Amino acid sequence: MLSRLGALLQEAVGAREPSIDLLQAFVEHWKGITHYYIESTDENTPAKKTDIPWRLKQMLDILVYEEQQQVAVGEAGPCLEYLLQHKILETLCTLGKAEFPPGMRQQFQFFSKVLAQVQHPLLQYLSVHRPVQKLLRLGGTAPGSVTEKEEVQLTTVLCSKIQQDPELLAYILEGKKIVGRKKACGEPTALPKDTASHRDKDCSHDDAPARPQLDGEPCGAQALNSHMPAETEQLDGGTAESNLITSLLGLCQSKKSRVALKAQENLLLLVSVASPAAATYLVQSSPCCPAIVQHLCQLYRSMPVFLDPADIAALEGISWRLPSAPSDEASFPGKEALAAFLGWFDYCDHLITEAHTVVADALAKAVAEKFFVETLQPQLLHVSEQSILTSTALLTAMLRQLHSPALLREAVAFLLGTDRQPEAPRDNPHALYAHLIGHCDHLSDEISIATLRLFEELLQKPHEGIIHSLVLRNLEGRPYVAWGSPEPESYEDTLDLEEDPYFTDSFLDSSFQPRAKPRLAPATSYDGKTAVTEIVNSFLCLVPEEAKTSAFLEETGYDTYVHDAYGLFQECSSRVASWGWPLTPTPLDPHEPERPFFEGHFLRVLFDRMSRILDQPYSLNLQVTSVLSRLALFPHPHIHEYLLDPYISLAPGCRSLFSVLVRVIGDLMQRIQRVPQFPGKLLLVRKQLTGQAPGEQLDHQTLLQGVVVLEEFCKELAAIAFVKFPPHDPRQNLSPAPEGQV
Repeated sequence: MLSRLGALLQEAVGAREPSIDLLQAFVEHWKGITHYYIESTDENTPAKKTDIPWRLKQMLDILVYEEQQQVAVGEAGPCLEYLLQHKILETLCTLGKAEFPPGMRQQFQFFSKVLAQVQHPLLQYLSVHRPVQKLLRLGGTAPGSVTEKEEVQLTTVLCSKIQQDPELLAYILEGKKIVGRKKACGEPTALPKDTASHRDKDCSHDDAPARPQLDGEPCGAQALNSHMPAETEQLDGGTAESNLITSLLGLCQSKKSRVALKAQENLLLLVSVASPAAATYLVQSSPCCPAIVQHLCQLYRSMPVFLDPADIAALEGISWRLPSAPSDEASFPGKEALAAFLGWFDYCDHLITEAHTVVADALAKAVAEKFFVETLQPQLLHVSEQSILTSTALLTAMLRQLHSPALLREAVAFLLGTDRQPEAPRDNPHALYAHLIGHCDHLSDEISIATLRLFEELLQKPHEGIIHSLVLRNLEGRPYVAWGSPEPESYEDTLDLEEDPYFTDSFLDSSFQPRAKPRLAPATSYDGKTAVTEIVNSFLCLVPEEAKTSAFLEETGYDTYVHDAYGLFQECSSRVASWGWPLTPTPLDPHEPERPFFEGHFLRVLFDRMSRILDQPYSLNLQVTSVLSRLALFPHPHIHEYLLDPYISLAPGCRSLFSVLVRVIGDLMQRIQRVPQFPGKLLLVRKQLTGQAPGEQLDHQTLLQGVVVLEEFCKELAAIAFVKFPPHDPRQNLSPAPEGQV
């Protein structure tokens, strides 16, 4: 390109001094553009059919070539001086605004190429800064315009320049205001190294656009001026300080995926500036964070009021880089709007992850205040079941995509509050948290399932405050353990079976015989091998033989649960490794005043649901047991002891997961006597659930399905207890035990 340029310049001028030749060629090309406006009589000829694009390209080539030949680094050459002094960019901006000739706005790429290819700092010059600001605002006023490609090129260059020099951020974003202050204070609007002629020229002109004063062509300039519309203050007023942000957000919403993606990448580049001062300015003096969150709220409101939670859960893999396009096969009403919302939420999460800490914290707080609290929370607290269902499913989908620590912190505070003290049965917890707990035990089974899914997703996030707020704060000090109680004679006594109406003599004489074991003092350790054998067998033998059916079918058994539990436990242990949890339970202090134990609102609702497993729908039982098994995986010694150790001596009035299961078994043994042909019906129901038999309706079907879930849940708990042995060393490898025993 440069060789062709050199040949062209040699042919056009042929003078001895290259600098004079370049300037003359540059001026001639600019005159050629102005002559078009003087001589043209057809205002409908598209710009691309004139010589304007060619002449602009030649002017760009001359500027680049001149800079490459410049001996003194940092000085502006004669052609660049001419461009700045005669405010050529401002004139081109005005012609583009007037769209004369048609398609002139598409020549805005000239601005981008000049800023990108000319290494001399230009944005500090008022004659460059002003037209750039006008171009940004001009593009922002026409969403979906044909110049989106040129607009995104300009923003790309600007964001790249800001990334290289963060001090430019305030200058570009603040627009006319900073210029006005500098003029009022007598400050120069160009860098100190710039020439005095530039500063004088730039500071002396008024707000009207400059007209090029071409040498020897005064009448030509007047003719050019007559073709241009009068400029108003509209372009310089109001939102001058926010033009780059506004332009980027407008381009992010483009229907052209490549334009939208490039604009999102540019905005990401802008918020990740390394300078703390620039990041602070972006937060405090620009509408960046509110504008991003406002678009998130708009996308949320644009979705259909009623969306099927199953459709929301099935729409996975939404990424801001690869937005999901609706397909005919898996399409449903509102899919495109849902994908757009989840894609933008994923983008917000990515912005917060990559942004400077100052910007990340501010944007996360804006999402929490404007979206979580003001937009989403009213739907979660709504009396309409459909509103609760849809908003809960959406919140679950958002949690699944959430990865940024700052936004996760805000989400946890929004959902669970900030109170870290142990709960009391009749306290007033965080308002939303109380509603969500109530939704877990809602009259609508669908709402209960959706809310339990939300908590299960929450338990998989890497934030210690989640498990602490839901469970651990109530287990501190181990108040669930009986201290100083009389030594029980048998293991049955440790569970107070004689006080439970379900545990009659006939039941205790049945095939279920809990294994007797001496009570151990809370701080005393016991042989690990015996412990894991006893614990696993306690869960595997909990369901009586007449209520077991898995052995009659060729299904995966306990060993498969061990394999799955091992992978999940390793994942959970890796997630909590940095939280500094103790390796062993806290020793009980005999001098510590005894306090009543309350398992907390979350465990209480789970235990209540578990106690009704024989009366609840199959899908609800699956979700309750899924949440409980997810909790049991956590490697905290108090969680392990409370949920997975059947041999702890419970304090009076306390219940554990094992004691709840024991009472469910007692209820089951009472009911078995009232169901004719119970073993055959139970086996048929199991075949129906596995698709091996037609799904005909049976008497006591809910009860029978509950028994199947109960059997599988006990095997799952046994497997979790097995892979967690010893509780403080999950790395030890143990081979699975045979089906039904250890």
